Amino acid sequence: MTLPRLTKPTMGVLDVLLAADDDDPAWGLRICIEADLGSGTVYPILERLTDLGWLEAWAETAPHPGRPARRYYKLTSTGRRQALDALQARAARRRRPLVLGTLLGGPA
Repeated sequence: MTLPRLTKPTMGVLDVLLAADDDDPAWGLRICIEADLGSGTVYPILERLTDLGWLEAWAETAPHPGRPARRYYKLTSTGRRQALDALQARAARRRRPLVLGTLLGGPA
């Protein structure tokens, strides 16, 4: 399976998607707000994740006067598994202390 670029913005979007549930799915503007990212960053990420099969996307069907229909996003089972693996790997990297002396050949 192809992995997307797991940049900080992508990880932020994945955090929001993982927190959403079937009864309260995430939609574009909500993801922008909760991830604290602009739409020009979020929507390309959502498109890439959808193309990779990590997300299901669908449009709201009921009319809503005063605003456009929302587009909802939900992680697929593969997407959820890959997202959790990526977030766990990131957390493990952050817990590992960086010892500059060891990297520079000096005493640890």
